[in-house]
Amino acid sequence: MRYICDAPGGLSWFRLETEAEAAQESLLMRHAVEKHYRRAREDAAQGFDPSGIPFIEQDIRRATHIERTMPVFLTLRDAEGKPLVTAMLPPPRQGLQGFRPIVVGAGNSDPFPDYGEAIAALARHLRLTLDPVLCYPYRRG
Repeated sequence: MRYICDAPGGLSWFRLETEAEAAQESLLMRHAVEKHYRRAREDAAQGFDPSGIPFIEQDIRRATHIERTMPVFLTLRDAEGKPLVTAMLPPPRQGLQGFRPIVVGAGNSDPFPDYGEAIAALARHLRLTLDPVLCYPYRRG
């Protein structure tokens, strides 16, 4: 995991960087982020075109391509490392144009009532708007 930013209440946001981290997040948070992470990584890898790139550089460039084009998966953690919120946001520098961000709590619960300030801190840091109506896909009503 890579540190992203701090949030109020001694909380911190981290980027999930491996399938193993996504699997752990799924297990601890009781949701399917691992499935979404794996699918996004595979889609990004399929979009890599190695033609014209020397063989020795292909793995490095593939990894860079994947990081640049796949959605960003984040986890909000407390001071003891307990996961509280998981987010899937657009690839770096894409913005929200054509992308629906997802922000969920444990068991796909709505994280905004308890962690709205922390989500807002992440939004400010990334210069995005993370509106609960847009980001929480299981809203009823």
